[in-house]
Amino acid sequence: MSNYKIETKCIQSGYTPKNGEARVLPIYQSTTFKYDTSEHMGKLFDLEESGYFYTRLQNPTNDAVAAKICDMEGGVAAMLTSSGQAANFYSIMNIAEAGDHIICSSAVYGGTYNLYAHTIRKMGIEATFIDPDCSLEELNGAFKENTKALVGETIANPALNVLDIEKFAEAAHAHGVPLIVDNTFATPINCRPFEWGADIVTHSTTKYMDGHASCVGGCIVDSGNFDWNKYADKYPGLTTPDETYHGLIYTERFGEAAYITKATAQMMRDLGSIQSPQNAFLLNIGLETLHLRMPRHCENALKAAQYLQAHEKVAWVNCPSLEGDKYYELSKKYMPGGTCGVITFGLKGGRDAAVKMMDSLKMIAIVTHVADARSCVLHPASHTHRQMNDQELREAGVQPDLIRFSVGIENIEDIIEDLKQALEEV
Repeated sequence: MSNYKIETKCIQSGYTPKNGEARVLPIYQSTTFKYDTSEHMGKLFDLEESGYFYTRLQNPTNDAVAAKICDMEGGVAAMLTSSGQAANFYSIMNIAEAGDHIICSSAVYGGTYNLYAHTIRKMGIEATFIDPDCSLEELNGAFKENTKALVGETIANPALNVLDIEKFAEAAHAHGVPLIVDNTFATPINCRPFEWGADIVTHSTTKYMDGHASCVGGCIVDSGNFDWNKYADKYPGLTTPDETYHGLIYTERFGEAAYITKATAQMMRDLGSIQSPQNAFLLNIGLETLHLRMPRHCENALKAAQYLQAHEKVAWVNCPSLEGDKYYELSKKYMPGGTCGVITFGLKGGRDAAVKMMDSLKMIAIVTHVADARSCVLHPASHTHRQMNDQELREAGVQPDLIRFSVGIENIEDIIEDLKQALEEV
């Protein structure tokens, strides 16, 4: 981990060109890498030496960008994935198997909820969903003997619950499991969960990290702080011989990097959800301006929230940075510099009014996306969370009239003017 400030890490971390090398991170657009001897190649396949031999597992462009994100989060190792969904899937499957159990905040992105509630259930892994605002006692009561992880989002998408990371970390560690935090909305610019006790961080790099809606991707970062050997019986995949690598034991061979090495050597080897080098290159460009964009997103979002809160046709507004918001105090604790550019609101006319208002916007677009430079809106109950039933929607904090508004970095006066004219049509 470098000693640079976060702004410098956005630009300088991950890739340091040597004398005469390209100033800009090169794109290694190659599936394969040449070696002079069969013996050398064999050692790479056996994980006896480090190096590149097939991009499905590792690629120099990807590794440089992963190293940058790792440095920004303050971790010890990281890997890129093809999407945020892949990152969340790998983060669990790397330590859980059929017959195991995880606990997840109920206020998470709809795709994540579906992944954990239904898809991994088909693989024999049970998920319990719990209100992130529950008491520590309630949280402790959700653990079972076979629980392998506790999962939450720094800022829930789209409910905007702010996770009490310290409370969740305390519960996880009391039961000998890691806390996995999806830090997509806050980004390491506004929050670094490892500093509050989280063990593993995931990202949908598709969002603010890219920032331009140009490349889908994900990332997993390991803090290196969770002691897998202390709970060796619970995590045999990391602490007992892997027969697919001639009996190699990850924690013995790779130490703090055991978790990410296993995720690369097993998960990526067998499932192949690699991020393309071209997308990693684009992601790196986005990361270089992340520290400039996030403050503007947060500033614009707060001003938009204040405008909507004062509007006679608006029933309610959620914005963690808005004074009086339910999560205002938690946001000041964990994200004193700002939360994110996403807010939610509802209209007094209900769902029909919300649809009418969204259809009347001119500059602000209706898109299945969030957290890029351009302002956009979405109706989660009809779109991203469409697969949920009414009860699941309520548990996720998604009201029928909820409009998710991702406030971009345009001039705030233009943003508010578009909101104004659209509300006049309701």
